Amino acid sequence: MTRIDDVARLAGVSTATVSRALRGLPTVSAATRRRVLAAAEQLQYAVSPSASRLAGGRTGTVAVVVPRITRWFFGTVVEAVEEFLQQSGYDLLLYNLGGREQTRQRVLRTASLHKRVDAIILVATPLRAADVHELTKLDLPGVTISSGSGVPGWPCVRIDDVAAARTATRHLLDLGHTRIAHISGDPDDELAFTTHLDRRRGYQEALRTAGVTPDPSLDVESRFTIDGGTRATAELLARGEPPTAIFAACDEMAMGAVMALRDAGLRVPQDVSVVGIDDHDLAGVLGLSTIAQPAAEQGLLAARILLDPLGVRAGEPYPGLVPAPRGAGTDDGTPHPVILPTRLVVRESTAPPRAH
Repeated sequence: MTRIDDVARLAGVSTATVSRALRGLPTVSAATRRRVLAAAEQLQYAVSPSASRLAGGRTGTVAVVVPRITRWFFGTVVEAVEEFLQQSGYDLLLYNLGGREQTRQRVLRTASLHKRVDAIILVATPLRAADVHELTKLDLPGVTISSGSGVPGWPCVRIDDVAAARTATRHLLDLGHTRIAHISGDPDDELAFTTHLDRRRGYQEALRTAGVTPDPSLDVESRFTIDGGTRATAELLARGEPPTAIFAACDEMAMGAVMALRDAGLRVPQDVSVVGIDDHDLAGVLGLSTIAQPAAEQGLLAARILLDPLGVRAGEPYPGLVPAPRGAGTDDGTPHPVILPTRLVVRESTAPPRAH
């Protein structure tokens, strides 16, 4: 049986070069690729993916860690990452934490990643000091997406959550609303997300800039789900006089808010305006005003940045995808975050408040 070593010997190259050439990676010159393909054809060599990867001392696999794969943002990011990795000849190993602290510790604080992957992408996964220590010991390249904390030396791709929340709140203020409620993240979440804290900060900053004092009675916490938005809005309405507008920390919560308002006999936007963040796939169908964030683009860019240290290129850049960042970062060598832009999308769920 012909082996990869035989092809390498005939082509006059290393087994790693044979592996890269037969996988179609662009790090091999056209002349070398032709020589390798000719040798493989002459010897009737059939490519073994596992053998070609091991020849280069790599697993050909990237670990992607997400808090909950069922959420729109995480699923969209993972799909984009997987698409990019496949085009680059890499496989994806998914770790879904499921909101469980025990799972996080098993994944991040043990040797479960050791020798199983070539690199790591952490999606919105808050890290404690012990987590950072364990990840640093692995000595693998990595990227974080939408994370307030990271690993020294790892780039981060995200949006500016504070600015996004300011824009959403300012949209409501510009329409004439001043009694603006906010429904946000669950403080009892085991994984201790920070995104909802940044979005609350942006909401409060926008109010104060407009001369409006934030009212704690208009701030309700719940889960980042449709049901969470429904429950938070029901609680908000039970507190007394309803707000004239609601800023939800994500589109799924905003959808739940719309449902709860309609169940209570209130019209959107005639009685209460609603705005979210994401531009979820259903936001346009439901006429939801929102702050659109480039979820897929964050995944694509993170994967592209990640593969740079591995010497892999995935061909032509995706349309609109910014180049991998270069240049100085922080004192510990961590590159400055790559912050992608967001934009306000105005639809039918927001309007000026009714005149009383």
